[in-house]
Amino acid sequence: MAYPIGQGLRSGQSCLLGDRRSSATPRPAEPQVALNSSITITVAMLAGPCLSGSERTLIAKSRRTCKCLTINRTRKSEGRSQYGERPTSEPHGGLQVKFLSYNPGHDGAVAFLEDSCLIFSVEAEKDSNYRYSAISVAEVLDAVGQLNAVPDVICMSGWWPRDHHEFLHGSHRNGGYRGVSAQGAIMDKGRLLMGRADYFSSSHERSHIMCAFGMSALPKRTSCYALIWEGEMGSFYEIDPDCNISLIADVLSQPGNRYGLLYALADPTFPKDGPYPRASDAGKLMALASFSTRSTPTASEADLLRFLLDGPYRKLSDYEQLDRAPHLDVGLDDPEFRNFAGIYSDAIFDIFHQFALNNLERGRPLVIAGGCGLNCDWNTRWKETGLFSEVFVPPVANDSGAAIGTAIDAQLRHTGDPKIHWDVYSGLSFRTEGLIDLEGYDVFEGDDNLVADMLADDLILGWAHGKYEIGPRALGNRSILAAPFKDETRVRLNEIKQREQYRPIAPVCLREDAKTWFGCDHDSPHMLYTYRATTGDLLAVTHVNGTARLQTVTSDSNRRLHDLLLAFKARTGYGVLCNTSLNFKGKGFINNLTDLNVYAAEHGLDGFVVEGRAYLRKGSERYRAYRRDSRSGDREESLVFRKPWPAQG
Repeated sequence: MAYPIGQGLRSGQSCLLGDRRSSATPRPAEPQVALNSSITITVAMLAGPCLSGSERTLIAKSRRTCKCLTINRTRKSEGRSQYGERPTSEPHGGLQVKFLSYNPGHDGAVAFLEDSCLIFSVEAEKDSNYRYSAISVAEVLDAVGQLNAVPDVICMSGWWPRDHHEFLHGSHRNGGYRGVSAQGAIMDKGRLLMGRADYFSSSHERSHIMCAFGMSALPKRTSCYALIWEGEMGSFYEIDPDCNISLIADVLSQPGNRYGLLYALADPTFPKDGPYPRASDAGKLMALASFSTRSTPTASEADLLRFLLDGPYRKLSDYEQLDRAPHLDVGLDDPEFRNFAGIYSDAIFDIFHQFALNNLERGRPLVIAGGCGLNCDWNTRWKETGLFSEVFVPPVANDSGAAIGTAIDAQLRHTGDPKIHWDVYSGLSFRTEGLIDLEGYDVFEGDDNLVADMLADDLILGWAHGKYEIGPRALGNRSILAAPFKDETRVRLNEIKQREQYRPIAPVCLREDAKTWFGCDHDSPHMLYTYRATTGDLLAVTHVNGTARLQTVTSDSNRRLHDLLLAFKARTGYGVLCNTSLNFKGKGFINNLTDLNVYAAEHGLDGFVVEGRAYLRKGSERYRAYRRDSRSGDREESLVFRKPWPAQG
């Protein structure tokens, strides 16, 4: 018998997940992240300033009589949507509906939708917090500070049970990890803010599906497939015109964890009895797989493949032949391990590809989410299969999109609309109020020609404008930029970022030049696919296998970066730059001037440009050389050295 997420399981029963059963003992895909009920309480308390004095008085008077309504679990009936009848009039008395949603697990975020528009998504790891962080009260404060009205609905994305009691008996707040039926959602009318806000929670599984479909350009009522592959789930789904979701099959459990486990095998610092790989291991293996020049496994590698991919997920120490396993603790520079990394990557993709060939109808769209949706090689291969009319991956494919997905799910329930308008630059604005000592800088009013000339002269600059990007990829608002021509630039960028030298650097390119340099004749704005470089001139952004994780830019998508690329093209003939994330090692994007000042000095940037103003480090050898050359008259008159601004606090 299947039990909707949110309802209790009795001892000895198991929860049916698609066509697979899990034991009665909960096994999270990674260490537990406790559900922080104080987040909802904090939102409710801090929303108080949005209320008028009379509203607060009215709420106080009704405190004793306000009661939550019972949970509404709408049943599916023949010929009707899981969500019941579609609204025949505007919800909430014709007002714009506002949804505040949070994800309590890793890659935490707080997102806000209003009138089917994403207003913001505040991500826990951003502003130099640790990568993959869960949200804290600090992020809730940041989010509430952006609100101009009380939310109509406060949402929590489902997560693992916080303890064994919740696993056995269910939860009145947690929509759970698995479950695709709308019947499993928790809906409490007037539960929060003394009756002013409803509460909603649906499963983590649904958050991924709804994020991918809701952010896609597919019109509502489009029938399509969804692929969710991440640390725990590896499953295909069908979405019908009424947005009912059906699980087709769990194809491979824990594909993300299995993928990262190979990196752990070769890394001598990883304990082989560790239950799960580190969160960063999968992304690093993606880079190493590109070094592969061999497609056939050896006999011992074939045995290892069977252990890693057949049957349930197991830790490395469970492998009976571990002491004789190929690539055990060989290190990440070993060429044969890198060959096997590519073989292993192909093997995982082929499991899903073969299932799609045998079970899915050709010609429908496919939407993809889950952390594996950040694997650019796999995304590209899905497009190249020819199975699907189109493929869409949101820039928040990992759990940073879970809060958005749950808000979309709540919007669907309240309004009947699963689609939203959104912009990838929907984070928080860069904070410039911090004081820094400007004696160490020459400061200039922004000039794209001057900045382009500095980049062409091999200066490496931080670049921060507007609101930060949602999702993990730097897309030109929190970036480090450099000229794309020399491999030495790639080496220096990886040194600045204090990371391994096998890690690639991505190109950002004018949309109109993308076909010339990368064979890309369409928009690719979110750095989610690979393309093959058509020239040997772009060594810093071409990976060892000749591919590049391309981002294209237009004046509409990012005007500031587009204008800089135009200036760089006028200077060099190439509308292409190196683009990598502006962050401390192991942390999210820098989002304040104080941190950027420290980063520039400690990591060796030549300077940075913030909101159109350039700060050039007087201590940088490259900048001093550039300044000497400028004053010597070697440069064109239009690019002569500008007198710096006087130092200001």
